Amino acid sequence: DCMRPLFTLSVTVLGLALLGACGPAADTDAEAPGGAEATAESGMSAAEVAQDLSCWLRDSTMEEAMQRPSPLGETEIVLGGHVAKICYGRPSARDRVVEGGLIPFGEPWRMGANEASAILLPFPASVGGVELEAGSYSIYAVAGEFEWEFFLNSNSDRWGIPINEAVQAGNVGSFTGLPRTLNEPVEQFTINWHT
Repeated sequence: DCMRPLFTLSVTVLGLALLGACGPAADTDAEAPGGAEATAESGMSAAEVAQDLSCWLRDSTMEEAMQRPSPLGETEIVLGGHVAKICYGRPSARDRVVEGGLIPFGEPWRMGANEASAILLPFPASVGGVELEAGSYSIYAVAGEFEWEFFLNSNSDRWGIPINEAVQAGNVGSFTGLPRTLNEPVEQFTINWHT
């Protein structure tokens, strides 16, 4: 089996941590595929993704993205010597209501700000139990008071909103995660990778 399960996607949402659990990879030292064939979901080959783990920016440079009110965040995921990446905008709470406010209950949320939050995979992986080919995928969530649903989407090179029917038509799978309360508030949206 060439799938690499991502162990835990831990998302700290302005004072709220979300966990989407996956099992650990059985063979994390296996060589990642690097063929030139295009992946079915993203249209990019594994080699293209492996060579270009840069975050997609609309009409902006990396320097400009880092100076935004919600700067670009990047989280690297290292599995078996191979690197994947999550790209996302980092909004701040700024004394605003987060749960049920900035992050509305029952509606799609882009998990960040600006461009769509994206997962860049240079190898096949299982994210929250959703099997993905190598490629780039956007991720968004629908928050609930007691459970969140995360959606993986084949279109990563897009602005984060709206998440309408046309965007949702590109969904390739979803998984759920349970929110947990943190002991200390978190001012700025952060995605952490834990093994």
